[in-house]
Amino acid sequence: MRKKSLVVAATVLLTTFFVTAQEKLYPNEFPLSDVKLLDGPFKHAMDLNVSHLLKYNTDRLLYCYRADAGLSTKGVSNYSNWAGLDGHVGGHYLSALAIHYASTGDAQCKQRMDYMIDELKKCQDANAKDADFVGYVSGIPNGKPLWREIKKGNTGKVWDYWVPWYNIHKTYAGLRDAWAYGGSDVARQMFLKLCDWGINICSGLSENQIQSMLGNEHGGINEVYADAYQMTNDTKYLNMAKKLSHKTILTPLSSGTDNLDKMHANTQVPKAVGFQRIAELGNDNTHFKAASFFWETVTGKRSLAFGGNSLSEHFPTAAACVDYTTTREGPETCNSHNMLKLSEGLFRMTNDAKYADYYERTMFNHILSSQHPTHGGYVYFTPARPRHYRVYSAPDKAMWCCVGTGMENHGKYNQFIYTHKSDSLFVNLFVASELNWKEKGVKVKQETRIPDEERTVLTISVDSPVRFRMLIRHPSWVPAGAMKVVVGTETITSQSQPSSYFEVDRTWNGGEVVTVQLPMHTTLEQMPNVPSFFALMHGPILLGAKTETSDLSGLVANEGRWEHVANGSLYPLDKAPVLLGSNITIPAKLERTNSEEMSFTGNSLFGNWTGAKLVLQPFFRIHDSRYMIYWSLNGSGNLDEEEALILDKRTIDKVAPGEQQPEVDHQMQSLNSKTGTHQDKFYRDAGECSGGSGGFFSYVLSTNKETDLSLLVQYWGNESCTRTFDILIDEAKLVTENISGKWNKNEFVHQEYSIPNSMITGKDEITVKFQASSGMVGGVYYVRLLRKDAPVFAFEGIQEKIGSGFSVHRLSDGALKLSFGKKDPSRRVAVFSLSGKRIAEMAAVSENLILNRISAKTPKGIYTIQIKSGKQIISKKIHLL
Repeated sequence: MRKKSLVVAATVLLTTFFVTAQEKLYPNEFPLSDVKLLDGPFKHAMDLNVSHLLKYNTDRLLYCYRADAGLSTKGVSNYSNWAGLDGHVGGHYLSALAIHYASTGDAQCKQRMDYMIDELKKCQDANAKDADFVGYVSGIPNGKPLWREIKKGNTGKVWDYWVPWYNIHKTYAGLRDAWAYGGSDVARQMFLKLCDWGINICSGLSENQIQSMLGNEHGGINEVYADAYQMTNDTKYLNMAKKLSHKTILTPLSSGTDNLDKMHANTQVPKAVGFQRIAELGNDNTHFKAASFFWETVTGKRSLAFGGNSLSEHFPTAAACVDYTTTREGPETCNSHNMLKLSEGLFRMTNDAKYADYYERTMFNHILSSQHPTHGGYVYFTPARPRHYRVYSAPDKAMWCCVGTGMENHGKYNQFIYTHKSDSLFVNLFVASELNWKEKGVKVKQETRIPDEERTVLTISVDSPVRFRMLIRHPSWVPAGAMKVVVGTETITSQSQPSSYFEVDRTWNGGEVVTVQLPMHTTLEQMPNVPSFFALMHGPILLGAKTETSDLSGLVANEGRWEHVANGSLYPLDKAPVLLGSNITIPAKLERTNSEEMSFTGNSLFGNWTGAKLVLQPFFRIHDSRYMIYWSLNGSGNLDEEEALILDKRTIDKVAPGEQQPEVDHQMQSLNSKTGTHQDKFYRDAGECSGGSGGFFSYVLSTNKETDLSLLVQYWGNESCTRTFDILIDEAKLVTENISGKWNKNEFVHQEYSIPNSMITGKDEITVKFQASSGMVGGVYYVRLLRKDAPVFAFEGIQEKIGSGFSVHRLSDGALKLSFGKKDPSRRVAVFSLSGKRIAEMAAVSENLILNRISAKTPKGIYTIQIKSGKQIISKKIHLL
């Protein structure tokens, strides 16, 4: 009996500390354990995520920490995927276990969390045998020599590693969360020791040295130091947080200057999260201005309809936003994970409903949609390209950054539903849930099926009568006067406006039922800076449509380095469905097809589509399919992209010089090299115009074990000074190039170099180096490893539509046969090379035409067929083999 009493007492003490630590970290938010999700899509996602987390091997996640500390790795192997970033997922996993334990009380999450903490403590204790590494714990491969160099002032060494501060930040955050959410005092001690180690490592560095080091991606390292201050009141941590705030971003943002174009997006978002925390805890207006302006410019100018941002991981320029419609690599889930943290923090400071509006949109449409609803895998990129698809991770296979944040995302759906301030309760989100507001002796049960219905019902229980204000968000998507709130039978009047709060101030006696009507309407939302593409929103919900399930290559990723990208074929944009109508007529055409789950169709709504019937539904319910979320309105987009499709089919690997993540991914090495931009494109060069000792840069490209390859390089066509350099494959010279005065035209040019099979046979990858012994190398704007041939037309039997009533196929002798379906005395056909040279032209009066000027001897390449009939002109690009 005594033993049982001790257990109960220990549990009470643990629970008390657990709540205190979490509430101290985020004072206006309720402990996760006090907000329970009820049945609905978010509870399904959270429960599924618990079972998904338990499929990971904790000893493999601990491998890199143990190896770094010189301890036994317990006979397991390290992960091969994203090797070099070892430990980042381990930190996220520790956070996820703590968060899900707090949200669900799952005993296995708690058991695994405690096991990881105990094992990490052994690593931290082992590292402490070296005076420079007291408190240190990390999985960075060969990390200790790096930190010794940094302590000596050689901060440039960070560039020899894969984002080391970003990596170790995940361990900081994991220990913080195990303390705050999981109630572990051991984690608290470890976290603060790690913070002290970081302060010691940087103690002798000048401001310039620290700022130089912060040019390398470093995650939210300033945020965790601000959190350490919040939880200890020790100002040394706040001072460190300020030191680790990157002024290249902080200074312009704080003055209202947007300098984000072409920057790696998720490098910047965590910095802004840290700025907000410093502003919140240190009453710092400079950091607040930077954080709030960052939020405004990202959500207002740089985010798509589902709340996500970034194009191929970078913030695009306004002119480049159209590339959202062409690329596979749409917004990255990590960015939205961090934007929600920033929104929470800014809301704590301002109680402005706009932050909750954005939170709702992104949580429903991006975060919820990024988890597969059956097997639980996580999504990295969400393409906006019409008729493309997404791929998902698998446990212990894919170890991407978005796997790490994905582990956390689905355990925090209950964190921002309700917040409180003094005697006010904010109802921020309409999610089925039950709140236990212990401080007031109040319970609130929220029952809703949003988005499948247009209301939510809140039932109040109290220990004794209590007065407080209930502030119910008036969403931006509900017009003024349309939101209705009824308490019992009493209709409450309010002058609330969209994106504000509807106030119900009264003494609550218990048993009150608050019914909130939230009518939804369908609207068209333009893609940022792209006036020809639109998304369909129903209330806060992005509507999408499945198009087909063909060629979903790599749908569930394995351990390959690039398997987070949906590398299946790009389907032609000119065959994608288009929306017919206007912002007034399109919503009027929608007809709801399902009373239980929201979905729509409509007569004469879609044009240019011959596939299966399209049904609009919430995007978060679309999986394992190609889809549409952005639509050309009345076919107004520029959809002539055959040349790009041909190039894509030929491409095995590619790198965008000057962009952070592609260069890291391709193991870039360099000497005397720099990056820049010209006409909104990144480039990399090396050496000096004046001569000097030259320089080089190199990339590792995958060959896919293929032969008959070529190298395609993009240059600017009007370079000056000495630009003679060698291109080498694995240190063997492929070619000597001189681009100075070679083309003398002010446009980008492509040069394709054939690679002898002797250089690539039997190799999985090659190192491509651009090197000059003096003068300049490049600039190089992109590099692609290509198959020399990739058919778009086969010879016989494969037809391609050129326009309404027209088709073409190639005969066995190489000639082109054009079929028109009817005679036309005014019709003429011409064929042009890409340079514009006419290589064939003749009348085409009859129903069929054999174009003999095209033969097997016609040079391979891309050509344009032009058909004139009266005033009508139709053109189509083809690839001849």
